[in-house]
Amino acid sequence: MNTRIVSQRVVIAGASGFIGQYLARAFRAEGRKVSLIGRSGPDAAWGDTTAITRLLDGADLLVNLAGKSVNCRYNPANRAEILRSRIETTRELSTAIRACAVPPALWVNSSTATIYRHAEDRPMTEDGGEIGTGFSVDIAQSWEREFFADELPGTRRVALRMAIVLGNGSALIPLLRLARFGLGGPQLDGRWFSTQARRAAGTFHKFRSRGGRQKFSWIHVADVHGIIRFLEERSDLHGVVNAAAPNPVDNRTLMSILRRVLGVRIGLPAPRWMLEIGSALIRTETELVLKSRWVVPERLLAAGYSFEFEELVPALRQVIQERSH
Repeated sequence: MNTRIVSQRVVIAGASGFIGQYLARAFRAEGRKVSLIGRSGPDAAWGDTTAITRLLDGADLLVNLAGKSVNCRYNPANRAEILRSRIETTRELSTAIRACAVPPALWVNSSTATIYRHAEDRPMTEDGGEIGTGFSVDIAQSWEREFFADELPGTRRVALRMAIVLGNGSALIPLLRLARFGLGGPQLDGRWFSTQARRAAGTFHKFRSRGGRQKFSWIHVADVHGIIRFLEERSDLHGVVNAAAPNPVDNRTLMSILRRVLGVRIGLPAPRWMLEIGSALIRTETELVLKSRWVVPERLLAAGYSFEFEELVPALRQVIQERSH
């Protein structure tokens, strides 16, 4: 096993979301100097490549989380911004690294487990997983291509294909609210009309899973931090890494566990027609709950990473406890 001493200077790009904020707090709690890159800084702003280069020169770790949230309607303007916000920021970071006298030793870039196909038959691993189709997959592939495009001999790169991240501020929060109001049953896929425009754009979710059996792969935000720390210590790891807990569940089980943890007995199911109407009202897409994401962290387990949260129940209890304080 190749190891290296974990360093002190960390740069986080796109730290405005709950994952970035968590990582910044966690790294600072370790006594490390953390600098942030964002639309308005605070330490360097997108578009000011010179300032970004100064920030990265001599830094030990770069974590890039930049990109517009996919929790929106996939209209043409949002699709364009989802792509632009990932490609342009990743390209700018690569340009800045090439200009560094002492480039960062490790660059961890966010990616997504959505890159894999809808899977109900077997789990998707880094080596054996099959890439899917559609808008979200195209975004993920374009993002990873940009990330690995340039020659950066002084910087090791890892694309973290993250599953749904659980934490205070995550996509879990709306599900908690639904469960508390007695609407915490499974999200049931079904047939729904499509349009030529949505099919052409790859944004229409095709009916596959029955009975809420679509897989739900997840990871606690504490393990996102733990994995990055592990990657710093393991200089032999590079390329793509699945960041997902080793024990995914299906949607029906997820909602049942949520009700049990919250102490709610009743959970009415949500059929496809209800999900389509509701997602239009709150400006999101049904794909986020209906696609079967069955992803396992084969490379991390083989390398010896020990998850802080392997099972869903303690992960959910921790999030709920944190929100109650």
